[in-house]
Amino acid sequence: MKKSKHFEFERFKQGNLRNQTEKREGEMKMGFTLSNQNDAKYIILGIEESIGPRANHGRMGAENGFNAFLSTFLNMQANEILAGDEIHILGKVSVIQEPEEELRKVVSELDDFIYELLKENVKENQIPIVIGGGHNNAFPLIKFSANRLKTPISVVNLDAHADYRLLEGRHSGNSFSYAHQAGYMDDYYVLGLHQRYNSQHIINQLRSDEHYFTFHEDYLFGNRNYHEEFSHLYELLSEKNQFVGLELDMDTIERMPSSAYSPVGIPIELARVYLNRLGRLKKVAYLHLPEGAPTNALENRIVGKTLAYLVSDFITANA
Repeated sequence: MKKSKHFEFERFKQGNLRNQTEKREGEMKMGFTLSNQNDAKYIILGIEESIGPRANHGRMGAENGFNAFLSTFLNMQANEILAGDEIHILGKVSVIQEPEEELRKVVSELDDFIYELLKENVKENQIPIVIGGGHNNAFPLIKFSANRLKTPISVVNLDAHADYRLLEGRHSGNSFSYAHQAGYMDDYYVLGLHQRYNSQHIINQLRSDEHYFTFHEDYLFGNRNYHEEFSHLYELLSEKNQFVGLELDMDTIERMPSSAYSPVGIPIELARVYLNRLGRLKKVAYLHLPEGAPTNALENRIVGKTLAYLVSDFITANA
């Protein structure tokens, strides 16, 4: 078991996953068909922490997203659409000691912990899928991808917030500004920003760094179309032939229990379309689904089932 001062990694065994999978005569569930071999194409890693969002003045709950996903995903049907034999659920990162230090220093520790974990467990041609935790974990994902590919990557993010805040110490709101400043991220495409929740500084910085961004209100009021946007980006990124990290912050979905809950946003079905379209890119570096933050049984079902759909949509499209 890998540990740092505040975090530990638990590697899953096949038997543990099968114990969480319900048996039913005449059916085959995903928990029984997962490859769980080191050479599987898709490597799923869970992260159970809300330190990043709390360091960004957000709320707790992101530590619960992965567990909600896992119980649902294992009990989905394995069939000819998605058999599960290319998927390895590696394990999960969790907090073992509540920080007494300044939270932003602990987020930097988590950056290093996740980066090393990815280096040790994700091989060439494998695609990591990281679920749960805060959007702070985008930074080690981008850093890992750029270093293993030996080139900066592009990132597409469907999100209410650009997470392009000041370089003021690490938290969930500045993964992409840090990644760009460090040279790990080249082009940043962030779609569906909420006009009232992104500062003028962030807007100015996105323009200054020549990134591509759109506002949710433009789609809402008929000036743009999400479906056309996804298709446009697919064509653009296919032509660029550069590796792309795919990000989808759960707080962009309306009424989704998340670290920055909002009644305003896109429907779940549109999030599924996003991953279906861009998941077809031939050079996907990773998929990241952070910020799901359930705090009760009903929210667990909502977040868990949504994440399970999103992961299966991406793998079906990509494979």
